[in-house]
Amino acid sequence: MNHTVQTVFSPVNSGQPPSYEMLKEEHEVAVLGAPHNPAPPTSTVIHIRSETSVPDHVVWSLFNTLFMNPCCLGFIAFAYSVKSRDRKMVGDLTGAQAYASTAKCLNIWALILGILMTIPLIVIPVLIYQAHR
Repeated sequence: MNHTVQTVFSPVNSGQPPSYEMLKEEHEVAVLGAPHNPAPPTSTVIHIRSETSVPDHVVWSLFNTLFMNPCCLGFIAFAYSVKSRDRKMVGDLTGAQAYASTAKCLNIWALILGILMTIPLIVIPVLIYQAHR
């Protein structure tokens, strides 16, 4: 974008140095005047409700997806959590609550199965190591 700089001198302030420089676009606005639009200005009002505190369990689902994801339950829970967040953003609190409830149930099962699978993975090698000693 090419801007030309013009120094503005007014006859009233001829004894003082100029206080600012004007860009070409600013000069054109000053010469032509502000645009005259016959339509009144419009405004948009966004109502944000404070009661949209439906938990979507995204962090819990991500944790279950990354660590010990038995039967892909963590990944499925993550998908339902994202669906819940999308429904919440659209304003469908009932749909968001339904998806969040499903995600919570899947997260509970993923956590239980993950713990039940981790315990034998620790106990069995320890027992084998003690048996060979």
